[in-house]
Amino acid sequence: MPKMTRGDFQDLRAEAKELLFRQRRQVLVCGGTACIASGAMKVYEYLKEECARRGIEISVDLKHETDDDDTGFHLKKSGCHGFCEIGPLVSIQPLNVLYTHVKVEDCDEIIEKSIIGGEIIDRLLYTAGEKTCLNRDQIPFCKNQYRVVLRNSGLTDAEDMWEYVAMGGYSALEKALFEMTDVQICQEIIDSGLRGRGGGGFPTGRKWESVRKNVADVKYVVCNGDEGDPGAFMDQGIMEGSPHSVIEGMIIAGVATGATEGYIYVRAEYPLAVERLKMAIAKAEEAGFLGEDIMGSGHSFHMHINRGAGAFVCGEGSALTASIEGKRGMPRVKPPRTVDKGLWARPTVLNNVETYANVPLIITNGAEWFASIGTEKSSGTKVFALTGNVVNTGLIEVPMGTTLREVIFDIGGGIKDGKKFKAVQIGGPSGGCLTEEHLDMGLDYDSLKKLGAMIGSGGLVVMDEDTCMVEVARFFMHFTQNESCGKCVPCREGTRRMLEILEKIVANEGTLEDLDMLEELSATITETALCGLGQSACKPVQSTLKHFRHEYLAHVVDKHCPHCNGRKKELQIDPELCRGCGKCKNQCPMEAIEGQIRMPHTIDTTKCVKCGACWGTCPFGAIREE
Repeated sequence: MPKMTRGDFQDLRAEAKELLFRQRRQVLVCGGTACIASGAMKVYEYLKEECARRGIEISVDLKHETDDDDTGFHLKKSGCHGFCEIGPLVSIQPLNVLYTHVKVEDCDEIIEKSIIGGEIIDRLLYTAGEKTCLNRDQIPFCKNQYRVVLRNSGLTDAEDMWEYVAMGGYSALEKALFEMTDVQICQEIIDSGLRGRGGGGFPTGRKWESVRKNVADVKYVVCNGDEGDPGAFMDQGIMEGSPHSVIEGMIIAGVATGATEGYIYVRAEYPLAVERLKMAIAKAEEAGFLGEDIMGSGHSFHMHINRGAGAFVCGEGSALTASIEGKRGMPRVKPPRTVDKGLWARPTVLNNVETYANVPLIITNGAEWFASIGTEKSSGTKVFALTGNVVNTGLIEVPMGTTLREVIFDIGGGIKDGKKFKAVQIGGPSGGCLTEEHLDMGLDYDSLKKLGAMIGSGGLVVMDEDTCMVEVARFFMHFTQNESCGKCVPCREGTRRMLEILEKIVANEGTLEDLDMLEELSATITETALCGLGQSACKPVQSTLKHFRHEYLAHVVDKHCPHCNGRKKELQIDPELCRGCGKCKNQCPMEAIEGQIRMPHTIDTTKCVKCGACWGTCPFGAIREE
């Protein structure tokens, strides 16, 4: 097969745009993990088979045209809309409607009234109070967001590369290959102010520039898709909904730094993300976006996928690269840094999924455009996973600097059951708790750092007035201690000791001296642990001691905490509501949840410690107290 040239790409892009423009009649079934677990693919298959049985022209490929676009339509699997709890979701164009909670039993009515008749089915629309929302843009959860990375997720076919091309995909790669030098690409990323979205917030362009300047026979580009924070699924949503944006960003990183090999490290618990990435890589290779001499530019880039075993510590750079090399995932002492000696001791660019997904947009629209979004020192947007005791949960994207109040009350709809807001844990086990006094503070790297918290990968767990903050600290410490690789003493032994003290306090057996010991251990571990996991492991304890010391005193002095009474009840999974998505199972620190994918799960009450991780993760409200 002849190599694709730049001219070929331009012709194919024009053709793809024309084909997409002519697709006026579209039915998009949400193909995200949560909607699939709710039965979305049953809806998709029924629509496909029933329309074929009725003789209605259908197409599932951008490259295939129906004889008559007025009678035929295009059936697609979209990426995640983010509002998982109202799925399965089906979007109908050109009606511009979004149907919620769609079941197979609704499909005949959808075909007859909406696909054939062009009518809107009111009962399938989302309602917010007394208001009926016709489409996604009218739903408060969605309309109050600012989507950049997730701009096409839910609106385009997640599995069709040419539709990505029609929407501007791989145009940034073309620009980087033929109109920019490696120095210019790195400078554009530096000028944009893009900072790593994986947690640390290190300037991306500076990292690329370091690798570019390093001289080596081989250089690597690595993507960290191993998000392990409880309740986090930001990278999962991007990989499933827009895999080509990640791939394109990685190729551009290769062009900028002289790297020719790329690795995407994905946790094995994300089978759909792995499947779509494999599909996207195969199609990109076939089209000529990957491989030797891309578009005749002289640049080559090859890509591979590694599946992680779910070790939280492998989110740390040196542990991740060790895992790819086939070794046990354990961090090493630095320096040398990954940019100097990373994968197989070669210079390596290591960023997370969301960081790479931003790159094509920066190259296409320019650094000034990206820098105009967000704050002066934290530009662009951030994708968050909003979970916990909030009315609306799901995946959201907002400009950096957006306040907690806007996120929790405007997008999230406020606290469930009319209760009061108490705190939000941000940044997962590596983050800290923010309280009511912080609601009007902007979410950006520097503001959170001043408060002893961090954005992390983007998990937001909201807690109401009934939450025991000592229990919260104990849960996150249990998770961190369980995930410690054990290489360094401060993390291995220090977190174990802290967990023992927290369990003692929660059992109302602690002393005032235990509180002093928690603070002393926190300071020591933070200063002496080997890697970022250990250095940030104590943030939940430190922040809860600072803002909720009275609750620790209730356990220690009064020997009674009013907030713990509710947690004495057993947690159960309602089989009628459970869709078997597996999110609760993946986040349970005690491995107390069992079940097969797409089948109702169960909780082993002999293992359950009632930490509430499953409660905050479930998108269907299937977890209840008995």
